[in-house]
Amino acid sequence: MFSLNERNRYFLYRSATDMRKGFDGLSGVVRNDLGMDPLSGDVFIFLNRRRTHMKLLVWEDSGFVVYYKRLERGRFEYPNMDGPSRGLVISWRQLMLIIEGIELKSVRQRKRFSLAKKAGKTG
Repeated sequence: MFSLNERNRYFLYRSATDMRKGFDGLSGVVRNDLGMDPLSGDVFIFLNRRRTHMKLLVWEDSGFVVYYKRLERGRFEYPNMDGPSRGLVISWRQLMLIIEGIELKSVRQRKRFSLAKKAGKTG
């Protein structure tokens, strides 16, 4: 069952990934390259070098789930990535824009109230 939503945390891996990697290979990238726990329930996003393939890895109650999308035309766009980190935290909305092929530079988000930001939390 597709259970991803805005309550999940999303981490975009910034390096190109070999799309032949499966559950174990991708979880190894999360653990070794990102220094994170693949069993956390967070969603880890991987793109190939040409940015035509995307895999999402997430741990659900009883095991890993991999969502896989291959574009027949066009490329997935990376959000603005500053800094040396190998992983970039993105929002559910950003992920949906990337998947739908909307140019991220042209999107302008208006200010909205966020309970998480009000309480001093990130996300």
